[in-house]
Amino acid sequence: MIQKKTLPVIGMACAVCAGTVERILNGLDGVNNASVSLAGRTALVEYDDDVLTLEGMKAAVNAGGFDLVIEQGRSVEQIRRTEYVRLAKKTALAWIIMILVVAVGMRWVDLGLNADYINQTCMILSLAAMIVCGKGFYIRAWRQVMSLTPGMDTLVALSTLISFLFSVFNTFWGESYWGCRGMEWHTFYDAVVMIITFVLTGRLIEERAKNGMASALRRLAGMTPKTARLVTGDSVDDVPLSTISISDVLEVTPGDKIPVDGTVTEASSLMSPEGVFVDESMITGEPAPVLKKRFDKLLAGTVLKQGHLRMRATQVGEKTALAQIISMVEQAQASKAPVQRIVDKMAMYFVPMVLGLSIVTFLLWMVFGGKGAFPQALMSAVTVLVIACPCALGLATPTAIMVGIGVAARNNILIKDAVALEMIHRVGVVVIDKTGTITKPNPDIDFSKADTLPLEERESLKPYVRETIDELSRRGIRVIMMSGDNDEAVAYWADKAGITEYRSRVTPQDKEDMVKRQQADGIIVAMTGDGINDTQALAAADVSISIGGGTDVAVDTSQLTLMGDDLRALSVAMTISDKTVLTIRQNLFWAFIYNIISIPLAAGLLRVFGMDFQLTPSLASGMMAMSSISVVLNSLLLRFMRL
Repeated sequence: MIQKKTLPVIGMACAVCAGTVERILNGLDGVNNASVSLAGRTALVEYDDDVLTLEGMKAAVNAGGFDLVIEQGRSVEQIRRTEYVRLAKKTALAWIIMILVVAVGMRWVDLGLNADYINQTCMILSLAAMIVCGKGFYIRAWRQVMSLTPGMDTLVALSTLISFLFSVFNTFWGESYWGCRGMEWHTFYDAVVMIITFVLTGRLIEERAKNGMASALRRLAGMTPKTARLVTGDSVDDVPLSTISISDVLEVTPGDKIPVDGTVTEASSLMSPEGVFVDESMITGEPAPVLKKRFDKLLAGTVLKQGHLRMRATQVGEKTALAQIISMVEQAQASKAPVQRIVDKMAMYFVPMVLGLSIVTFLLWMVFGGKGAFPQALMSAVTVLVIACPCALGLATPTAIMVGIGVAARNNILIKDAVALEMIHRVGVVVIDKTGTITKPNPDIDFSKADTLPLEERESLKPYVRETIDELSRRGIRVIMMSGDNDEAVAYWADKAGITEYRSRVTPQDKEDMVKRQQADGIIVAMTGDGINDTQALAAADVSISIGGGTDVAVDTSQLTLMGDDLRALSVAMTISDKTVLTIRQNLFWAFIYNIISIPLAAGLLRVFGMDFQLTPSLASGMMAMSSISVVLNSLLLRFMRL
């Protein structure tokens, strides 16, 4: 049976790591498709559980140096908090050791040691930093080399090991080897510790920022209460939510969240003897409480405003509407935009290219560097290894996508995949259904006599439809309304909505044909609908949009779901897309500019032109960390966009 799951991944540090995990998963028999998100630290896997088990998946990922969280009992948030605390402790210790190395090496503190003992003290301190704080770099680098997938850890491990070993040689034999040849010699223990410290610091800040990106999911997950009031005979007991089964009768008190999906069995309140009012704004975005009477549906996470309510559970656990929404957001944040797949491929080749540049830099300095070329060649090669980390490049797209999808979720817009988020701002034509999408029937009329009533008394216009159509027109987007209703009704509601292009008496096939005709002219088309008759066109469109109150099949077919009746959410989604794509472009631009400028400076190009400036390994490590942090922080600014 085909399953689709979002599984947390532990141990990824760069785009190459994410690419390695993705390649491992896609190489397994039974995996149809796997997409790994560095920013989300998750793997979205579609697989056949008759061929491959989660345990088999986990074992394959473990062999590659990473971990896949599959255990139901393990709290992912707890695991990540533990990892974060461990990283914070390592970073704090690294800073202490770095300050000691610099203080001793620069003789800021007088320990009464001569030059030999100072170097030996710094050697011991830097070795401690490598073993205690940087051990993870060397373990992961070894696994990467063994699997022929070098990544950021490979660069960090190589640069620090080379610097350390060269410094050890100079500590014991520098004077006898270099001094007798009339050349100066140095140790780079400070660079070793600084590289480890700054890389760890960068990762710590990144992890903190990534936790902020997951706020939308935490907000959604926080809607579900931990307990429920179970009715058994004459008694009502508080029990853990996990013990609730379908058909159980539950009692909800005023102000409490409804624990599971269900139907009303008893309801009364001061405002209505036959029902209660429930706040569904967190799900639908509608601010007004909704009257719920006997047999009406209730959704987990919504809030009983006042009155007496008993309900029968119809969906529990992962089957509730709220759990499905959380799952959709998780899968969307783990999915990849088209531009991200291109960047991932570039990142996979980037590290081998950097290793090659480092070797070329070393050889050129050795050939043309003159007397004392070896220390200069080594320092330049190490600096190139440090400065050219592909982290910023790998984080540029997924961080922005994650934040954009989270912002959409907070505004009651469910974006199911990154493709929709990247595409919707490019839409040129919106094909839109009428009934249920821009109009809603009057619930107080007898539909057997509806045809005899004036139009305005039977299909009212939903709130803010006219404003939405005007906004789409300002964006230069054509709106075409298509409906199976009669000519008079379609013309009437098109005029009310401000839509000038419309078709009446159309079939589902007509809607699909309209979408394909626009696409044939090279136009990006969005289809918006809510019924079964819209699913053909939804499937054919470049961006498919459903209304939250629509049929399950329409919601399942669509890439984007507007949870309430406020159609302005469509233009809000386009604004989010605009700003998310702009942020992606900014991130990629600065990531590329950073490498284009910094690699020549690291290689010592300015020295060739007689300028006495070159990046050092320690400065390079700080710059590398800041480049990744700047990309993450720029993406987080999306959370404050004006909609």
